[in-house]
Amino acid sequence: MASFAELDPRTFHDLLRLRIDVFVVEQACPYPELDGRDVEPGTRHLWLGRAGGVLAYLRILAESDGTARIGRVVVAPYERGRGLADRLVTEALRVVGDRPSELHAQSHLTGWYRRYGFTVAGPEYVEDGIPHVPMRRPG
Repeated sequence: MASFAELDPRTFHDLLRLRIDVFVVEQACPYPELDGRDVEPGTRHLWLGRAGGVLAYLRILAESDGTARIGRVVVAPYERGRGLADRLVTEALRVVGDRPSELHAQSHLTGWYRRYGFTVAGPEYVEDGIPHVPMRRPG
């Protein structure tokens, strides 16, 4: 886990590469992946990797109301099904502690996030052509 200031350039490159490879290329969603939130002082980046690259990633944003926003949860296609996202979300919730947390899940993953105590917190909406659902977990 690291803040932006603690990331070395190569690691940040690899984190962005994975995010872009999956969210922009694989999901065919041209959108501005660099949203400015990666560099905020309260943002924490969590990832799993091995020599040669990043295998899975998520970030935790610190919202002004004290809520933690978990986002950009991603696993490299060739590593899916090995429990990497589970490990990252479990660690993220350990980091978040007793603060309330929220995320915007792709709709087909709603059941998966329920395993971690998240519940649907609003209506489904479409973002960049993909159905999403806001979810919240009490602190």
